[in-house]
Amino acid sequence: MSPGDLASKRLLGLLSWHRKWKGEHLTEIIAALDRKIDEIHPDHLCITGDLTFTGHPQEVEQSVRWLSSLGPVSDISLIPGNHDAYVPGALEHACRRWAPWMLDDETGEQTFPYLQRRGPVDLIGLSSAVPLRLPHTTGRLGTEQLEKTRALLQRLEDDGRPRVLMIHHPPQDGAARPGKALQDRGTLQEILAEHPVDLVLHGHMHKPLQATLPADTKSIPVLGAGSASTLGQRYSPAHFHLLEFDSSKTQRAISVRHGTYNPASGAFELGPAQALTSSS
Repeated sequence: MSPGDLASKRLLGLLSWHRKWKGEHLTEIIAALDRKIDEIHPDHLCITGDLTFTGHPQEVEQSVRWLSSLGPVSDISLIPGNHDAYVPGALEHACRRWAPWMLDDETGEQTFPYLQRRGPVDLIGLSSAVPLRLPHTTGRLGTEQLEKTRALLQRLEDDGRPRVLMIHHPPQDGAARPGKALQDRGTLQEILAEHPVDLVLHGHMHKPLQATLPADTKSIPVLGAGSASTLGQRYSPAHFHLLEFDSSKTQRAISVRHGTYNPASGAFELGPAQALTSSS
């Protein structure tokens, strides 16, 4: 890091990393995750942010190497987290480097919201990441992104395809304290109540969460993933969701299995399948 980088919020982040987090986020856990991904061979990967700790360009380049190792660009959808917007300018740099994984299918541009159509499922990516002074880690979508999201969801309603919304900060009330919460979640909740999606995926809280959001005709399941690299001393052990969609003509259902890191075995273990939604 250059002296200019250290003379900023990143210095405090670096001190925090060495004092508290270096022994919690481990490369061997990422290696175990990579092995589990190879074993499962999922159709698609959704990553809901915080690929870096301080948004430093070196961290971004490391994340690009990891993303590239996971498979074809078309098999991965990515949105940024608040750590990726750690200081002013960090998010813009990260988004430029991560653009291949965040391109909108219709325009070919890196924008938010983006729409990616993968198999039978529509993936909609939002960015709630904004640079803030410590200790705040709140998120914000902003009026423009919210209105574009409203228009996109309204346009997709007649297509009859399952829709998954990806956002870093949890959209439900009570999931995060005010200094960590999504500031304009109320407006997003209103949009989703009017134009429901089938599932919302988020990160940010470093632990598995499950909730619902009310909509006119159904409840929308909300899943928050744990960190992908934590040992489990400060937060929950590393975690991911394995989702299965059945969108046949007679059945539309989503089930989930929780993948959790077991420090004793040094491997990720899958739990039983649980139904999230179903309709016939």
